[in-house]
Amino acid sequence: MSEYDDELDCSGLNCPMPILKTKMKIDKMDSGQVLKVIATDPGVCNDMPAWASKVGHEIVNESEEGKKFLFFVRKK
Repeated sequence: MSEYDDELDCSGLNCPMPILKTKMKIDKMDSGQVLKVIATDPGVCNDMPAWASKVGHEIVNESEEGKKFLFFVRKK
Protein backbone atom coordinates (compact mmCIF):
# COMPACT_ATOMS: atom_id res chain seq x y z
CA MET A 1 0.00 0.00 0.00
CA SER A 2 1.49 3.31 -1.00
CA GLU A 3 -1.12 5.85 0.10
CA TYR A 4 -1.07 7.00 3.70
CA ASP A 5 -1.22 10.29 5.55
CA ASP A 6 1.42 9.82 8.24
CA GLU A 7 4.04 7.29 9.34
CA LEU A 8 5.14 5.99 12.73
CA ASP A 9 8.31 3.93 13.12
CA CYS A 10 8.22 1.78 16.26
CA SER A 11 11.24 -0.34 15.29
CA GLY A 12 13.05 -1.68 18.33
CA LEU A 13 10.14 -1.07 20.70
CA ASN A 14 8.49 -3.95 22.53
CA CYS A 15 4.78 -4.25 23.23
CA PRO A 16 2.85 -2.41 24.45
CA MET A 17 4.85 0.61 23.24
CA PRO A 18 3.97 0.29 19.51
CA ILE A 19 0.26 0.24 20.40
CA LEU A 20 0.57 3.17 22.82
CA LYS A 21 2.53 5.25 20.31
CA THR A 22 0.03 4.35 17.56
CA LYS A 23 -2.85 5.49 19.77
CA MET A 24 -1.12 8.78 20.58
CA LYS A 25 -0.35 9.46 16.91
CA ILE A 26 -3.75 8.44 15.52
CA ASP A 27 -5.57 10.53 18.15
CA LYS A 28 -4.07 13.63 16.47
CA MET A 29 -5.21 12.58 12.99
CA ASP A 30 -8.52 13.27 11.23
CA SER A 31 -11.18 10.62 10.74
CA GLY A 32 -10.53 8.60 7.57
CA GLN A 33 -6.79 9.29 7.48
CA VAL A 34 -4.38 6.35 7.27
CA LEU A 35 -1.35 5.84 9.51
CA LYS A 36 1.51 3.59 8.42
CA VAL A 37 3.02 1.82 11.43
CA ILE A 38 6.37 0.02 11.27
CA ALA A 39 7.22 -2.39 14.10
CA THR A 40 9.76 -5.12 14.79
CA ASP A 41 8.17 -6.85 17.80
CA PRO A 42 6.27 -9.97 16.57
CA GLY A 43 3.72 -9.41 19.34
CA VAL A 44 2.34 -6.51 17.34
CA CYS A 45 0.89 -8.99 14.83
CA ASN A 46 -1.75 -9.96 17.39
CA ASP A 47 -1.92 -6.74 19.38
CA MET A 48 -2.46 -4.25 16.54
CA PRO A 49 -5.54 -5.95 14.99
CA ALA A 50 -7.01 -6.60 18.46
CA TRP A 51 -6.53 -2.97 19.50
CA ALA A 52 -7.88 -1.58 16.21
CA SER A 53 -10.96 -3.79 16.41
CA LYS A 54 -11.59 -2.82 20.01
CA VAL A 55 -11.47 0.93 19.36
CA GLY A 56 -13.09 0.86 15.91
CA HIS A 57 -10.16 1.67 13.60
CA GLU A 58 -9.64 -0.35 10.41
CA ILE A 59 -6.50 -2.25 9.46
CA VAL A 60 -6.50 -1.50 5.73
CA ASN A 61 -3.40 -3.57 5.02
CA GLU A 62 -0.72 -5.47 6.88
CA SER A 63 2.45 -7.06 5.60
CA GLU A 64 5.90 -8.21 6.58
CA GLU A 65 9.10 -6.93 5.01
CA GLY A 66 12.12 -8.78 6.32
CA LYS A 67 11.98 -8.41 10.09
CA LYS A 68 9.57 -5.46 9.99
CA PHE A 69 5.81 -5.61 10.31
CA LEU A 70 3.83 -2.95 8.47
CA PHE A 71 0.29 -1.91 9.37
CA PHE A 72 -1.88 0.66 7.65
CA VAL A 73 -4.53 1.83 10.09
CA ARG A 74 -7.49 3.99 8.99
CA LYS A 75 -8.84 6.17 11.79
CA LYS A 76 -12.55 5.72 12.43
